[in-house]
Amino acid sequence: MTTRALPPITTLTEAQQRGWACVWCCGALGIGLGVDLGEQRVKPADGAAYSWFPRQCPDATACEQRETS
Repeated sequence: MTTRALPPITTLTEAQQRGWACVWCCGALGIGLGVDLGEQRVKPADGAAYSWFPRQCPDATACEQRETS
């Protein structure tokens, strides 16, 4: 599990918010792949609260290399 603070949801793509792509490097995550970072709740200033479901790559080293590229 990550110890990094999650990025602001406003900076993420829909795929990252739904756990289809890594929250850090945007790498695609197939079914059963990736590390679940748990359901997150957001309460925007205007609008209803909602959940998002971030995941990260299972290989942290490769993810860091893609993130810095």
